Amino acid sequence: MLAVNYSTIRNNLKSYCDQATDNNETVIVTRKNEKNIVIMSLEQYNALTKAARNTEYLAKIDRGIEQLSSGGGSAHELIEVDDE
Repeated sequence: MLAVNYSTIRNNLKSYCDQATDNNETVIVTRKNEKNIVIMSLEQYNALTKAARNTEYLAKIDRGIEQLSSGGGSAHELIEVDDE
């Protein structure tokens, strides 16, 4: 992970973008008033968002299991549908 100030990024943007994409480097751009940003490859960003979605999904499953274990939920008959 690199931390670089805004002026340096502005003067060397291509180089830092190449580091983010070619070396999977995360670049933190420091700015005034702590309004910092992060530059990373799209591949790395997609992996992070996928991990976040998976975490949310697993948490929903855990909540459902807890509800069933504590007596929540009910049994239903399956509905048979004719193929006609």
